Amino acid sequence: MLRALAVDDERPALEELLYLLRADPRVSSAEGATDATETLRRINRALDAGPDGDDAIDVVFLDIHMAGLTGLDVARLLAGFARPPLIVFVTAHEGFAVQAFDLKAVDYVLKPVRRERLAEAVRRVCDQVDASPAPAAAAPPAVPPQTGAADQIPVELGGVTRFIPIDDIAYVEAQGDYARLHTPAGSHLVRIPLSTLEERWAARGFVRIHRRHLVALGRIDELRLDAGATTVRVGNAELAVSRRHARELRDLLMRRARG
Repeated sequence: MLRALAVDDERPALEELLYLLRADPRVSSAEGATDATETLRRINRALDAGPDGDDAIDVVFLDIHMAGLTGLDVARLLAGFARPPLIVFVTAHEGFAVQAFDLKAVDYVLKPVRRERLAEAVRRVCDQVDASPAPAAAAPPAVPPQTGAADQIPVELGGVTRFIPIDDIAYVEAQGDYARLHTPAGSHLVRIPLSTLEERWAARGFVRIHRRHLVALGRIDELRLDAGATTVRVGNAELAVSRRHARELRDLLMRRARG
């Protein structure tokens, strides 16, 4: 059973979030805070009480935009604690997901919060708590989900799951333990490490060109060598090729050109 702290400086949003959390049978208690100062005070009290104390907190559902310190600021402060609670960001803004996951957030829920989407966030927290019974200074990221259909990969945006054809993906960019998929229509963040996608998609023509980039070979428009530095152009993007991958990439492109 989870003990939760919900943080939002807008009282109606906080009350709605608390209502949804308290209605979830996996949540034994849910309390609220309206600013960073109160949040940090409650977490300090919880840590002093210990994991079995009456004030213990397993997870903080944290808004990002608040007066004073932002939710991201609070998360950075918590990262320095010896045994911090897990964090789920709850926000109306899509643009902070990368920073949130870099701070080891378990999930990133967009407002308005839907009951089903919040339930999924609670499930992810429960999975992480069960997998890590002894809290650590930096909790490990949630286990990446497996792809659904072989030719598609599921991505989530605003509580809606979309299935992106793998053939639409031009290149993939590593962002910590996550990956950003770049397509002509836009980009999508997924909870899968770049190394995992490299292994899964090698047979589909994706090649590693750099520690940060995986590229669909057929999407490379140009290969450039300038003053010893190798780059490729993929659509409007120009990507660096590391020295260790440059020769292999040139050979692959030449073989492909010869058919």
